[in-house]
Amino acid sequence: MLILISDAFDKSLPEKLSVYGEVTDDKSRLKDADVVLIRSKTKATKEYIDEAKNLKLIIRGGVGMDNIDKAYCKEKGIIAVNTPKSSAIAVAELAFALMISVPCHIPFYDNTMKKGEWQKSVKRTELYGKTLCLLGMGNIARKVAERAKAFGMNVVSYDKYVESSDLATMMSLEDAVKEADYISMHLPYTPETDKMVNKALIEKMTHHPVIINTGRGKCVDENDVAEALKTGALSWYCTDVYSSEPPEASNPLLGCENITFTPHVGANTNENLLRIGEEVFETIGNLLKEGKI
Repeated sequence: MLILISDAFDKSLPEKLSVYGEVTDDKSRLKDADVVLIRSKTKATKEYIDEAKNLKLIIRGGVGMDNIDKAYCKEKGIIAVNTPKSSAIAVAELAFALMISVPCHIPFYDNTMKKGEWQKSVKRTELYGKTLCLLGMGNIARKVAERAKAFGMNVVSYDKYVESSDLATMMSLEDAVKEADYISMHLPYTPETDKMVNKALIEKMTHHPVIINTGRGKCVDENDVAEALKTGALSWYCTDVYSSEPPEASNPLLGCENITFTPHVGANTNENLLRIGEEVFETIGNLLKEGKI
């Protein structure tokens, strides 16, 4: 069995996987690969899949699988899976770090101090007692909810596929965002979630909230978010994800002031790469035992 590691994983992974067969990072060998490991960089399109004549399994190290043509994989009898649990802590910590940085004015204090200014008159606000709305209530959102509860926040959530939660009050989309002070997005990109956060939904938000997006950039209408930041309908936007990555120079968000950018690093922790590797190892082992690959 030939295992192709197409994107960046922990350096210890090739040796671990060698018990299952030959391991390579030579992308020119895609045509011979039985298993391909990808993250967000590689796009497993129909053309990519057709090039891999021996392909039996694609593993996406991480959560989102919108870079895999899952329907075509199913048609070809190729198993396509992700590592849903491994990234939860890493992404949740980034989401919470972005959220807490806004009321604490950390970017502002840091920038002004470096300019020799002493902006002590700019007062912070607290997360305590504020309402956090989680869009999506999967593994990552649950970790964010746990941290928000520890900070004394009121947590509500919208997830079409989750009826109840021990960590959040489940509501309709409009009710969940209505009185939110903070909105943290943890949605997969699907036709249903395409530009879910748009002008119409923002108009339902009464508290001019801060939005944190560590899910998928295409789940927001970036033009509408940029306009809402300029009018004050949104107080701030923190994002780790973009409609195209890296964002194009024409992206309207780049011209906004009340915004914090990170370069899609939610899953990029040393600990998470190790967890992804462990989940990949277990997945291949289990599928081999079951005779599926």
